[in-house]
Amino acid sequence: MEFDYLVFIGRFEPFHSGHYAVVSRALKLSRNVIVLIGSANKPRSIKNPWNVSEREVMVRAAFPEDSPRIHVRSVRDHLYNDALWVSDVQRAVAEVTSIEKGPVKIGLIGHNKDHSSYYLGMFPQWTLVHAVNVAGVSATDLRDYLFASTDPDIGKDLLIKAAVPDAVFAMLKGFREGPHFAQLVREHQFIREYRKSWASAPYEPTFVTVDAVVIHSGHVLLIRRRNEPGKGLWAFPGGFVNRRENLQQAVLRELEEETGLALPRTALDGALKSREVFDHPERSLRGRTITHAFHFDFPSGELPQVAGADDAQCAEWIAISEALQMEEQFFEDHFHILEHFLGRV
Repeated sequence: MEFDYLVFIGRFEPFHSGHYAVVSRALKLSRNVIVLIGSANKPRSIKNPWNVSEREVMVRAAFPEDSPRIHVRSVRDHLYNDALWVSDVQRAVAEVTSIEKGPVKIGLIGHNKDHSSYYLGMFPQWTLVHAVNVAGVSATDLRDYLFASTDPDIGKDLLIKAAVPDAVFAMLKGFREGPHFAQLVREHQFIREYRKSWASAPYEPTFVTVDAVVIHSGHVLLIRRRNEPGKGLWAFPGGFVNRRENLQQAVLRELEEETGLALPRTALDGALKSREVFDHPERSLRGRTITHAFHFDFPSGELPQVAGADDAQCAEWIAISEALQMEEQFFEDHFHILEHFLGRV
């Protein structure tokens, strides 16, 4: 065999026949295959419906006889710091290969699907093996078929069945009967209608939002979202900018409307520590959305009273140590925004 280890990185939402073809080829070229499952620790959404454990089961169920040769690890996203993501990938591979005595030959296998495949050029120390893309198979389409309705659709089921390994199809059928499916269907319907509302525009719009990152005495102010998308997830107070207000006016308005935080404008102005733009093209399911986050810092003092209102189901001060353990409960990229202002990235 040409390699000791071949590394295959993907989200596998779900693991389909295109992924199966890549792993099959890797098993022929290498003694071992390292499958790195990306977007770990994300909340369930129509983009990331399955957690890491469920996706690992999909991979292993598709290769029951070769499972001992397949090493599965997870890698979390770092939307605004590629270097940290590369470091996590390197660390995961080093963990698997550390059992070897002496030098090992490692390769990276994948195919240039679209702009998201730029990561293939980030590991020059590993030989790149180009994989052939399986035509007509799209994880995005499969998720659209699955979450289009709570009612089974024989035609769409046949399309899904033809595009995934049999064991994965059985898992997807079981998932439809589980506790998360109905919520994902509601989110899918919301996003579909939301996008339809601006589909007739001459070009795809770019939305501008604001978010308030308020740190007070070792706590961060979060709201639990009342509505789709991300209903029930934790987020920063924020929202869309009105036509007749500037960004700072918008963030102060949203902060008051959603939390009732009763602090004088002068106090908030004095506590404004920094402001940053977060513009990852895929940060929001609703479409191209650029947010301006304002970081307010109150080092000490009693926590002011807050109460959820407007788009917020509730508002709470949450200890920073606790918030940093809640990545799977954060809306969109808000966890990454928190890490940024806390200096973790």
